[in-house]
Amino acid sequence: MCTNYTPATPKHLVEMKALGLAAAPPDAWPSEVYPGMSAPVVVASPDGAPRAEVARFGLIPRWVKDGQQAQKVSRGTLNARSETVASKPSFRAPWRERRFALAPMLDFFEPCWEDAHLVGHRSVRWRIARADAAPFCVAALHERWTDPATGEIVPSFSLLTINADGHELLGRMHRPGDEKRMLVVLPSEHWADWLRADHTQALAMLQRTPPGLLVGEPAPRETPSRPAPTPPPAEPPDPQRGLF
Repeated sequence: MCTNYTPATPKHLVEMKALGLAAAPPDAWPSEVYPGMSAPVVVASPDGAPRAEVARFGLIPRWVKDGQQAQKVSRGTLNARSETVASKPSFRAPWRERRFALAPMLDFFEPCWEDAHLVGHRSVRWRIARADAAPFCVAALHERWTDPATGEIVPSFSLLTINADGHELLGRMHRPGDEKRMLVVLPSEHWADWLRADHTQALAMLQRTPPGLLVGEPAPRETPSRPAPTPPPAEPPDPQRGLF
């Protein structure tokens, strides 16, 4: 389950030729993304052409009633399980409407517990990236929610995951005994296909990344010299086990 990653920069978006973008979104986004922050996503325009926009990490379902509920629900919709995405209340509408998106990124972070006994029985944050250091795209769902109080339209998104038990790299992440999960990293030749896929085609693309394409290394957060806001934990409770 991914809760933190490094999004592609505007320069990367234009240079990722398989995305087919003429320009990056005009809005800025953070260099490292956590829940509730903005990040670029690529979606299909009404005419089918790819379009980049900035959206909130953590999908806000259209049935959310107010901003307080939106904040609460979206922390449980960072990732969508491919096995249940068609039936979960938060995801079934965008899945049914084929609101498929691409989340361009440079790397993402996962908690590894292999050396927990050496570091105070805590996980160590690992950075996961392509072996060739190229930017990549993760399969995502996107949604648009209208805040009743302000009329603001809030774009948001969720990253799709699949089972990673036994995977040579992602199978090593997360707590011992927990199910292993991994993001769906789409090959560049399928980026355009994903945006216009039907449900059968989309399900067929939800596959594990082949061995060797991804590499990982420890990337612990720096200890601040003075008190600072605490970032989200490396591994929050799995929200997919509940309503979302």
